[in-house]
Formats: sequence, C-alpha cells, structure tokens
Amino acid sequence: MTAAQLGAEIEAGRINPVELCEMQLDAIDGHPMRDRIYARVMPNRSRAEAMAATARAKAGQRRGPLDGVPVSWKDLFDTAGRPTESGSALLRGRTPEADAEVLRVATLQGLVCLGKTHMSELAFSGLGLNPVTATPPCINDDAAVPGGSSSGAAASVAFGLAPAAIGSDTGGSVRIPAAWNDLVGLKTTLGRLPTKGVVPLCEMFDTVGPLARTVEDCALLLATMEGTAPADLRGNSLGGARFMVLETVALDDIRARPARGFEDAVARLARAGARIERGVVPELAEAMALAPILFTAEAYGIWGKVIEAAPEKMFPRILERFRSGAHFTASDYVAGWRRLHALRAIWESATAGFDAVLVPTAPIVPPNTTRLMTDDAYYVTENLLALRNTRIGNLMGLCALTLPTSEPSCGISLMCSPLQEERLLRLGAAAERALQ
Repeated sequence: MTAAQLGAEIEAGRINPVELCEMQLDAIDGHPMRDRIYARVMPNRSRAEAMAATARAKAGQRRGPLDGVPVSWKDLFDTAGRPTESGSALLRGRTPEADAEVLRVATLQGLVCLGKTHMSELAFSGLGLNPVTATPPCINDDAAVPGGSSSGAAASVAFGLAPAAIGSDTGGSVRIPAAWNDLVGLKTTLGRLPTKGVVPLCEMFDTVGPLARTVEDCALLLATMEGTAPADLRGNSLGGARFMVLETVALDDIRARPARGFEDAVARLARAGARIERGVVPELAEAMALAPILFTAEAYGIWGKVIEAAPEKMFPRILERFRSGAHFTASDYVAGWRRLHALRAIWESATAGFDAVLVPTAPIVPPNTTRLMTDDAYYVTENLLALRNTRIGNLMGLCALTLPTSEPSCGISLMCSPLQEERLLRLGAAAERALQ
C-alpha cells in the first residue's frame, strides 16, 4: 500500500499504527538484504512513535494524513542519540544530540521513523556504489547499482521495507535512485525545506525530498515535513498544459532504453492533452561546464580538512572527486556563481511560456556493479552521465519530479520554476495517470 493509503486506513480505524510498525520491522528483520539497505534500524524509536500515533488515532486527534505511517530516512539526517555517518568511515560514531529540523517537524506531524538507510559516501556520487559501508540493491537488476546518493532510501521503498523514504538531492540524489527503482522522486527548491541537521555536501545546492510510489505520497510527505497543508491534487489534468522537451544537453549520448521510455512517455502525455514542443536553451551548455567549479570546490571547502586527516578511509574514486575541488581558486568560484545567476535568468526567459520542461531523468540505465569496481574509465563515464540530466535542475535552481516510464529503471522528469512545487505536483499527478 502507498503511504497515503496506509494513512487513510489508519484514519478509518482499519489499521493500527503499532501493528503496522511491527509488521514493517518484521519485514525488515526478515529480509536477506536488510543490511545492504538499512545502516541502522531504530525499533525502540519507531515503536514509541507508533504507540503515540495509535493513542492519537483512538482519541480522534491525528495530526495529519500520514500520522502513524512509517518511513525510512537517509543516513545524513541527524537523529538524536543515534549515529549519523553519511555513508563514510570518516564520520564513524558521529552521534548528534538533536534531530534534523525536517525530521523533528515530521515526527511532530506523526511520521514514524523506521531507521536510517545506506547512501553514497558523503552523498558525492549518483551511482549508489559504496564499498566502504554497503551498496544497496537495484530492484530491476541484481548485478547493478541502485543509483545515488539516496540509494538505500530508494531500495527501502522498492523492496517493501518502507512505504516511503526521505532523501536529499544535490545533483540528482533523489531522482536518480527513484528512477532506477521505478519510483516517484521529488527534488524541492533550495530552501523550501530546512537543511539544519542534515550533513552537507554543497550547501548552495543541497535540498531535501521524498521518494515514494506515487505523486500523492510525495505531496503528503512534503507537507508533513513542512507542517503545512498538502497540495490539492484534485481535478488535475494535462489539457492545455504546454511542455518543452529540452534538446540541449539532455538527449546527448542517450542509450536506447532510456530514449525509448522517454519518447513513449512524451507520446502518452500528448495523448492525454498536453501540448508538446521541442526546444533548445544553448546557454545551458555553459552552465553545465560550471558544475565542476561550483560543486567540487564547495564540497572540498566543506570537507577538505576532514578528508586530508584520514584520506585512507575513503573510497579512492570519491576521494579523487573531492580533491578535484582543491584546484579552483576563490575567484573561479565567485566568477562561476556570478555567471550562473545570469544563465539562470536566460533559462527563466527561455522557458517562461511552458508549464514544465521534460527530460529523461537519466540517459543511462543502472551500470554493472562489478565493472564499476574494476574499470576506471567505465566508472568515470557512467558516474558523469548518471547525474548529467538531473544536474540541470540543480544548476537552474528548479523543482523537479521524476516519474516511472514503460521501460524499467527509466524515468521522465518534469522541471518547474523555483518554489512551484504545488503546480509541479498537480502536473505530476495528471502525468502519472497518463503514464499508467
């Protein structure tokens, strides 16, 4: 059942949150890949929260539509008194005193925290490969990586070990694992959800977002983490919607299956009433070229001293990626950001007449885990391609939603202007119906 369905059943008195929690904990404990998905399960906390949700339900005092629904949290959200290690041996044993702000609010709204899921090391990879801690499985290919960096978050939902999950997205870390595991993933606008208590990668790009089975679940989870009313998805339609299929960068070197899934999805949206146009934003290529400066320089600026104190603890390819940020100067970084702001204005002007911009969520399917570990060239190529299309949304400061297509592990993304999550979710709900 979806998170929304579970919440409705709790409201109707047909599901008891304590029994739901115990059933979910049993499923986690009995699953053969539990330790590849969860970094740590938190049964004491989840049971206490479920008991409180049960009491509220019996008293008619539920705090929201997801009160009593259990979810998983990526292991970069601080949990009071329990380790938060961000997938890295560098942070082993790091135990915060307070919950991350979004977790605190979500708990007050009644979400039940099942535990913390594995992730790419310090969130700096779109593949989900992490030989330091664990590499979670991909639902469609046992031999492939699941996508990252919210890898365990996606696996927890795809394998039935959580109804929904909360992850983070700096360059695609919600959308890639969601797409590769046939889920819905929402990248929120920078600043829409607080990142206090979230282990950072690049604070100028870090965002929080849900991974779930439906757009409705994502809408409810966003509202729950904000403590606000959810977007009204009733009466949504694609009739009259105008979409741009972005041809700049996003379709370059696309593999056969993602291309097939994307074009089929676009055709279905058109049949549902959307007006489809194809367009280019040539300046986007310049923005993409700024990514190595803006992402890696900030990431190394945040983590450089910690890394260089014990570099042997890191997966060498992630270490190398962090260290590449050490070569940029402050003037490079400032000039890069000044230019990006100008390019964002050009993007806004070029796309202003459209309700959303469409891209394949990733131009590749999940790469083979063994080959990634043994073939350096393959690792570099696949890692860069995995994040290329999703990074457009981060660079342009957009909100974005990925939906499954007819091809397994191939998603289509809708991107909207900053802080337009409610409009995006309404469009996404109508698109979801057309794609099914």
